[in-house]
Amino acid sequence: MDMNRDELLKQIMALDFTIVDLNLYLNTHPYDQNALMRYNAAVMQSRMLKNQYESLYGPLTAYHSTSCYPWQWINNPWPWSYEFNFELAGEEC
Repeated sequence: MDMNRDELLKQIMALDFTIVDLNLYLNTHPYDQNALMRYNAAVMQSRMLKNQYESLYGPLTAYHSTSCYPWQWINNPWPWSYEFNFELAGEEC
């Protein structure tokens, strides 16, 4: 699957939202095997996409990521930079 930077970041954010949501659900439903399988699959897929993103575009966060020399975290654009952010469909500025 070949995704551009924006598509890859959108997929990561969607998966991370799913992970948080399932995490909260599993806190109150620890024996839901289907939810646990979905949680584990989302974590693995998110990890894979984050590795892909970081190998192509650099670190997503300053921690949990290695850096080439020199320190790359200060390279632009950062994921939260206005110029980098995408607009959601139907959303106006």
